Amino acid sequence: MAPDLVLGVDSGGSGLRIAVARAYGDGSPADGAPARRLGEVDFQEPVRTGPGGIDAGDLLARLLPAAASLVRAAGPDSRCVAVCVGAAGMVALGDDLRATLPSALARALGTNRLALASDAVTAYAGALGRRPGAVVAAGTGMIAMGTDLTAATGWRRADGWGHLLGDCGSGAWIGRAGLEAAMRAYDGRPGGSTALLARAEAVFGPVTGLPGKLYPRSDRPAVLASFAPEVARCAAEDKFAAAILDEAAHHIADAAAAVCPPEAPRSEREVAYTGGLFKMGEPLLEPLRAALAVRLPGVRLVAAAGDPLDGALLIASALARDELRLPTDARLLHVTD
Repeated sequence: MAPDLVLGVDSGGSGLRIAVARAYGDGSPADGAPARRLGEVDFQEPVRTGPGGIDAGDLLARLLPAAASLVRAAGPDSRCVAVCVGAAGMVALGDDLRATLPSALARALGTNRLALASDAVTAYAGALGRRPGAVVAAGTGMIAMGTDLTAATGWRRADGWGHLLGDCGSGAWIGRAGLEAAMRAYDGRPGGSTALLARAEAVFGPVTGLPGKLYPRSDRPAVLASFAPEVARCAAEDKFAAAILDEAAHHIADAAAAVCPPEAPRSEREVAYTGGLFKMGEPLLEPLRAALAVRLPGVRLVAAAGDPLDGALLIASALARDELRLPTDARLLHVTD
């Protein structure tokens, strides 16, 4: 018998990922365990953002064919019973998605059970499942989300305001700081890093050409974030690179402290980290642990159980089972059924 499926979508600053999983076959989403993906499609190009916010047409042009292919591949009689779309910028830039996706997905996939979520909410669900606590999600951008899982309190959010207004400590923030240190070295100004200058030239070519390569790009945050791993590689030997990561860790700890539920004893609270930025490992995690020890003494820093795509699948599975317990919100986690 072909399985009933749930569809999860993770639309971020660096690309778009779509996956399907069994709706009922991998245990209850209450335990927070990531579902086993039956199929996945990855697009390396992020969904466009225009004057009206996130471009629903661009998202659907890729999502609908991929979803149809994934459902067919699961079996000739498979059907999709619930969908969760998690998107970066959903809060401030998601009006087009909220207006367009419910009817479009209902027509294409035959289900009205849809959750439209901030990628910070799907990151939370993937990281901690239904446990109270806080999650810092850092990749191209950075946002912190916390909840005690009660409707009265709902969600606490810090940062996630984009690379021009915030995302402090993110990949884009680290990459920009690293490139600034490289430019300072090129100019002979204080605070310049010759090590980062050498890496910038190796990655981008002569740094005098950087403005022309960077400023016209619609994906500037992702380009900036692509330099963050170079900062991490230099941190062991270069004090300027190490200082950038230390400052980034303090920004991330500040955001976590702003959203961590205050009601529970600190020894019972967790801060989970998730996102591509943390793949750089100890060069960032070591100063982050130190910063959290000052900002939130006794709170545990833990690795996420799963990623935002796992979180989207978990939310979709909870919808299919009528077991969604995460706080709903008109912009952070909007549910239609």
